[in-house]
Amino acid sequence: MSKAIGMVEFKTVASGITAADAMVKTSEVEIVEAQTVCPGKYIAIVSGDLSAVKAAVDAASTQYPEHLIDNFVLGNPHDDIFPAIYGATNVEKISALGILETYDAASIIVAADVAAKTAIVDLIELRIAKGMCGKSYMLITGEVSAVAAAIEKAKASIAEKGMFLDSSVIAHPDSQMVKSIL
Repeated sequence: MSKAIGMVEFKTVASGITAADAMVKTSEVEIVEAQTVCPGKYIAIVSGDLSAVKAAVDAASTQYPEHLIDNFVLGNPHDDIFPAIYGATNVEKISALGILETYDAASIIVAADVAAKTAIVDLIELRIAKGMCGKSYMLITGEVSAVAAAIEKAKASIAEKGMFLDSSVIAHPDSQMVKSIL
């Protein structure tokens, strides 16, 4: 058995809640997050065994395909994903700051997983569409070259679906910015 995370993102709250209910009824998964996000979309993130997560995401995705925005299943997600989603990361020093922004909610988690597996970086935060009009962003830190490599690889991984919006790498951000982020 391998640990996995999966997500569905819907255009409407009604289809999202119904699909999330189908996810937990389909297989043995745990809801990580299920809620309305800007601008009135609905996301459901589940975790569990890879086959269970895949079955849950497939069930939800096929229930209301006309309202589905995006979905994914990640087997063996990076350990930093969950604390970054919850905003519970403990980063004491920011050497370089990487920012990547997407048009949707689902692709930011995929991008964060790719970034964290590409180079030695720490995920600081994953802001999933809350207060962002449906957009999402991630913040990462590490050495400048590692952050740059991680951002480029993450950018490439989501650009195929057209969900990449913008990115930046700041070498040695000012202490005022660091304080506002941490």
